[in-house]
Amino acid sequence: MVGEVWENPVTHERATILELPYKNAEGRATAELTAHVGARVVGEHRHPNLIERFTALEGELTVKLAGRTAVLRTGETAVVEPSVWHDWWNASDSHDARVRVEVTPGERFAHMIETLFGLARLGHTNSKGMPDPLQLALFAKEFRDVIEFRSPPVAVQRTLFAVLAPIARWRGYRSTYPQLSRVVLAPRL
Repeated sequence: MVGEVWENPVTHERATILELPYKNAEGRATAELTAHVGARVVGEHRHPNLIERFTALEGELTVKLAGRTAVLRTGETAVVEPSVWHDWWNASDSHDARVRVEVTPGERFAHMIETLFGLARLGHTNSKGMPDPLQLALFAKEFRDVIEFRSPPVAVQRTLFAVLAPIARWRGYRSTYPQLSRVVLAPRL
């Protein structure tokens, strides 16, 4: 819902939803991200099929894009094309950063973020915001069209997660949880 706030207490992110993907022809999801002091996204990653755009509104956001690190200041924009490795964090020790984030297409991305933030709120992630290995095996498989993590290498992840996924399901884990996400599971890209 527009105006809704999603928070990740582990990574220190707060996203206020500005635009829903099913309300525009581009399928874009837009949010105002507040990266609190010390905020850092869950880890270096890439989006196989998405374009992500960061525009700094206030403060500074450090962005690592294809191996190059830059600081976004008010009014500056970074565009992350599909399959480009990237990372971001708030390096300030005294000021939050406010950033407009646009993701196209955004429906599956929104579901992924809502799930990941929910797992963090319930204490089901490590100190960096990453789900435990069993949960991650199912999460990564479900959202493989949306996100891939850099470490360990993708080939190692796929092999490891293929082994862990049946164990995770047997232990009662799921890739998504209705109590964490009201977003309907959109079809994979």
